[in-house]
Amino acid sequence: MNGSPSPHSERRRRIGHLALLWIPGLLLLSALIAVVLHRGDIEQFGELAARAHPLWLLAGGALQAATYVCAGGVWYLVLDRAGSRRPLAAMIPLSLAKLFTDQAVPLGGISGTLMVVHGLTRRGIPSRLAMAALLVGLVSYYGAYLLGVLAAIAILAMRYSVNAAILGAAAAFSMVAVGIPAFVLLFVRHAGTRLEKYVTRIPGARSLLAQIADAPAELLRDPTLVGVTTLLQLAVFLLDAATLAVMLAAIGAADADVLGVFASLMIASVAATIGPTPLGLGTFESVCVATLALVGVRLEAALAATLLLRGLTLWLPMLPGLWIARRELRQGEPIG
Repeated sequence: MNGSPSPHSERRRRIGHLALLWIPGLLLLSALIAVVLHRGDIEQFGELAARAHPLWLLAGGALQAATYVCAGGVWYLVLDRAGSRRPLAAMIPLSLAKLFTDQAVPLGGISGTLMVVHGLTRRGIPSRLAMAALLVGLVSYYGAYLLGVLAAIAILAMRYSVNAAILGAAAAFSMVAVGIPAFVLLFVRHAGTRLEKYVTRIPGARSLLAQIADAPAELLRDPTLVGVTTLLQLAVFLLDAATLAVMLAAIGAADADVLGVFASLMIASVAATIGPTPLGLGTFESVCVATLALVGVRLEAALAATLLLRGLTLWLPMLPGLWIARRELRQGEPIG
């Protein structure tokens, strides 16, 4: 016995730490459900949840499937422009794995994109092109995200109201949404200068930044490529909002304002992104329900639709996303 922990005990320790991180989110979600059911009608909530027609749920599932096609399409377009085309069907599993990784390791979308680079290199893509796909995907993602958030704020300001909490969250997110792409573009533009020497002093940054510097910068400077991929990323948010609208229709709230539903989805996404809980658990649901109520949706309907949405966007894809992510991260198993 050398006193070192066994792999099983180490795995249990990591699971225990992750469970501790989930506790605040679970408590917040439980509190949300308790408050809504206390202020509303428990029987009415049960009827709304039971009323969801399977066809509406299938429609929501189809919308979610389209989001994975759009996400995979971003990497497909970058590789196609770089002369290293791969089938679009090979990109779709990566988008599922990215979803799981982003949710399980919430780092503003960076954890999932790093996993995508690994998956692309396993498919025979040179690492510099895989990194280019990551960078274009990262810049277009935050560009689309910022456009969606600004549109949501404008909708709320013109049609409803915007409180200080919403403006504060949007401002905090905007700093991230502008800062990360700006840093990437600045670093690619000035690789090899004093900026690189300063940044590489950060522990663990040298290897990653060396790969960024090696990525073909002309792809990031291609306005058509960045523009089209930004539209694809924006389509993902629109499809998520459409899924929420379909869930409202499924429980009999088809008269909900479509623009208000989109704004609710975007504000809730911001809260989940900058919030402290893994998976945005509790944070997304609370803000989504509150914003839907702000735009005129009854509390019971807002809660039921939000929980159905999270079932389709988070919990249902979790197991296949976990399986694909584990497969992609295995070392020494290149695939064609």
